Amino acid sequence: GFKKIVAEEGASALLLGLGPTAAGYFLQGAFKFGFYELFKAQSKSILGDSFDQNRTAAFLVSAAFAEVIADLALCPLEATRIRLVAEPLFANGLIGGFGRIAREEGVNGFYKGLAPILFKQVPYTMAKFAVFERTAEMFYSMIDKPKDQITKGTQLLISLAGGIIAGAVAAVISQPADTVLSVINKQKGEGSIFAQIFRIMGQLGPKKLFLGLGARIAMVASLTAGQFFIYDGIKVMLGLPTT
Repeated sequence: GFKKIVAEEGASALLLGLGPTAAGYFLQGAFKFGFYELFKAQSKSILGDSFDQNRTAAFLVSAAFAEVIADLALCPLEATRIRLVAEPLFANGLIGGFGRIAREEGVNGFYKGLAPILFKQVPYTMAKFAVFERTAEMFYSMIDKPKDQITKGTQLLISLAGGIIAGAVAAVISQPADTVLSVINKQKGEGSIFAQIFRIMGQLGPKKLFLGLGARIAMVASLTAGQFFIYDGIKVMLGLPTT
């Protein structure tokens, strides 16, 4: 636990990898939400009058592409974080670690973990955005006013409630991938990443793949609600319509 780490390695050990973690997840979040909005707008333009009847598919595809781009941005920083935590003497911080990996291992050194990240994050993000969009639609349909006549406070409450539901559904959908990747990270696997994934899924079975689901739903639902609330709050401050 924390006490053991502090006693053996000092309090500074708790902050190892903090720089890459903060930078990586800031970039990932910015790219994820930004590119989702871009791809959703493009899908509206491409589909035209047929967008409404195909909007769920458009939400899913937009989210998938946005997550891939976000993970391409995250992966080099995540690789640096993992290396700094695993080997504290590897480099002195984010810039030094990033530069050393680039020199010694090239691009491949940054993207070794891309497939597992995509395996976990793409289904999660597809569920998160699609469920949020449809849930928000449902809430707005219950109010007998056009959206632009609804108070900003009410819109933000809808974003918060939609985020809770979207996060809960996304947690359930991504739970098997999260469980499998936790096992992969603890073991020194043999064979390709995909072979390891399918082997572990077979070993665990359906029941064990969903161990700890309740706690994960609570955590992910809270985080997702916060993300949409903050994101739409910023849009409100800038005079933009909520998601």
